[in-house]
Amino acid sequence: VQLQASGGGLVHAGGSLRLSCAASGRSFSKNGMGWFRQIPGKEREFVAAIGWSGGSTFYEESVKGRFTISRDNAKNTVYLQMNRLKPEDTAVYYCAAYGMYLTGSYHFTSSQSVDYWGQGTLVTVSS
Repeated sequence: VQLQASGGGLVHAGGSLRLSCAASGRSFSKNGMGWFRQIPGKEREFVAAIGWSGGSTFYEESVKGRFTISRDNAKNTVYLQMNRLKPEDTAVYYCAAYGMYLTGSYHFTSSQSVDYWGQGTLVTVSS
């Protein structure tokens, strides 16, 4: 099982990036999927999550209205569209697959609920 994240890069403040996370090895159509981010020396923090059916989404407060998570179960892929990026969004972004059928903010905001992690993709936002 592998989660392959891509789409990171360097962007000016106010710009946009779209992260993708392609899963292989098994279907994740019954797993919630999410994104976390980490700055060196800090804990990995929750960014966004989407339920297994795509019908529910959750966001960390600071990204609400700027980031949008979506998924394409036919492609086994989850996306994170990031608009109006800020320098404080700079981090390594990790995609995550939660335990099967888990749902709700209680589970999705916790890294303890993650069964599989992607390798991370670096997002750098310059001021």
